Amino acid sequence: MVICAVIGATGYAGAELARLLLGHPGVDRLILSSASSGGEAMSSVYPNLAGAFGKDPMRAILVDKSAAIAEAQVVFAALPAGHAEEIAALCSEKGSLFIDMSADFRFGADEATYSAWYGKKYARPELHAASVYGLPEFNRKKLSSLGPDAKGPRIIGNPGCYPTAATLGLFPAMKLGLAELEGIVIDAKSGTTGAGKEPTKATHYSECADSINPYKIGEHRHGPEISAVLSSMAGAPVGALFAPHLAPMGRGIVATIYVRLAKATDEAALREAYASFYASEPFVRVLGAGAYATNRNVRFSNFCDISVHVPAKGRTAVVVAAIDNMMKGSSGEAVQCMNIALGLDERAGISMLPPAV
Repeated sequence: MVICAVIGATGYAGAELARLLLGHPGVDRLILSSASSGGEAMSSVYPNLAGAFGKDPMRAILVDKSAAIAEAQVVFAALPAGHAEEIAALCSEKGSLFIDMSADFRFGADEATYSAWYGKKYARPELHAASVYGLPEFNRKKLSSLGPDAKGPRIIGNPGCYPTAATLGLFPAMKLGLAELEGIVIDAKSGTTGAGKEPTKATHYSECADSINPYKIGEHRHGPEISAVLSSMAGAPVGALFAPHLAPMGRGIVATIYVRLAKATDEAALREAYASFYASEPFVRVLGAGAYATNRNVRFSNFCDISVHVPAKGRTAVVVAAIDNMMKGSSGEAVQCMNIALGLDERAGISMLPPAV
């Protein structure tokens, strides 16, 4: 049993983490910290959590993140980019596992790319160099090396939501050499929760309802993350155009991926290659012939559904990957990473099936 802390508990990702960790069989106690809602009861900010704290229904949100960090064995930071390094340093000093939900630790030692897209520098580059990118299907072995007996920093950079869907959709094709590495197009639609809790004009109901809005095509911050991960998967540079869209729904991501195959391939053969590749993965479901991955069938779950299509036995494959951006694209994936690092059942706390409606 472990004590967990969530820093930034009242944002969407932090609140989803709280919901998951409160029901986790391996979590003994949960400490919540929020600079914006200090002193309030968590249930007053998120009424869906009413009664979750048992005998302490008015459990206050801690403002002092240092106190939360000092007490916890696992610390999650659900903060905007630029705030995680300080927390990582404090956790490293006391040997705690640190899982960052922002982009601060997604690029490892590559400070140049991080700085170019986020406008910030590394103050402690050694912490970034020691961090592990938290995509379990790709980095499970590295994640499992971050247990309590690990030497050095125990830091996980949780992937972005778009990169999770895109890279899982392409991982078998990259790893098995089934696809060409240039000319990949990733057309992805996300729900409005992906923009965070603070309202903007783009997420205002009147602006986003009844419309699918493309934005930042080729300029989105998740683009270089996608390219970096795909290149690591393929072992060679990968060229991909990322085209994000805001969809009129609360949560979910559907990524439709167009990739040129290395040779003409039968759809059934490509689907079988994907199914075999992911056969042992507890949260990736490769769908059968005639089925299409959709966010409806993964809502409130940690699953990634993938459907594979090759029109007319051609050279272009269309791969569709669907996730819940708040679960497999964020908080659920972070809990999965914690489970692996601590040697717990990988499904613990996140094994729920999607609802039917």
